[in-house]
Amino acid sequence: MDNTTGLRENKKLRTRRRLAATALELFLERGFDAVSVADVAAAAEVSKPTLFRYFPSKEDLVLDRFADHQDEAARIVRDRAAGQGPVAAVHAHFLEALDRQDPITGLCDHPDVLAFQRLLYSTASLESRLALYTAREVELLAEVLEAESAPPLTARLAAMHLVAVRHELGRENWRRIDSGQSADEAHPAAVADAEAAFGMLAGGLDRALPIPTA
Repeated sequence: MDNTTGLRENKKLRTRRRLAATALELFLERGFDAVSVADVAAAAEVSKPTLFRYFPSKEDLVLDRFADHQDEAARIVRDRAAGQGPVAAVHAHFLEALDRQDPITGLCDHPDVLAFQRLLYSTASLESRLALYTAREVELLAEVLEAESAPPLTARLAAMHLVAVRHELGRENWRRIDSGQSADEAHPAAVADAEAAFGMLAGGLDRALPIPTA
């Protein structure tokens, strides 16, 4: 990549981040449904066509940050240690994320994170759009499992279960924080839930899926 190309890409990234930040500020202030794409474009001082070049829909202005996590489960499984099952790998990673109060686990009481999650879980169109990101997450994980010789149906079913558990644990942890608990207070119950949820999967999936030996 030459300097000109690099500068152009950096400018696009800065514009993308500015648009998303501007939109989120407006959505949190007024409510998602009360803010139009035109409002966001005007606040960010760009045209609507320019905004849509970066974000295909109004919902993507909020959910774009999930794109960075779409391949997370796939990476965890692909890069796991020899002899470790897919469920065990995702389970261990989730517990580590809980320990550092990663927002993706729902166990984060930072006001900005809590406000974002409250917006997400209280807006029907955002939850519907999130399903597309989740479907891509399942697809990427299934591809990794198939590459390890899991039958296609087995790979898809396993990916769906693993992704669903991660998401539902995150939602339950958010409920605890939203009800007034601190992340430290909610941590023991979050760990117990993770142990139980992944334990249910491990009894079946790790026996059905290939486990690399090297």
